[in-house]
Amino acid sequence: MNQFKKRIEAPGALTPPPWDLPDAVSLQALEAGEATPEQQKRALRWIIERGCAAYDLSARPDSVNDTFIAEGRRFVGLEIVKLLKINTAAFGRK
Repeated sequence: MNQFKKRIEAPGALTPPPWDLPDAVSLQALEAGEATPEQQKRALRWIIERGCAAYDLSARPDSVNDTFIAEGRRFVGLEIVKLLKINTAAFGRK
């Protein structure tokens, strides 16, 4: 098989994002207000990168509805990233 003809499949828009036990533990510790700094980072990274798929393409070539769903997830992730990066001092708040 020609290596350049291999088709890469985008995950389905309704496919649950992958997670492992440390992800679940970190998210639960975050929700309980007991997360270590490392767990806080892991939980937020999971939310942005996997839960919201913020850095993935949202286009799904076989379904417009799947594209809309994926773009909605991505939008939430990008809003979180925006708030993490925004210069709050420019608004007179810290």
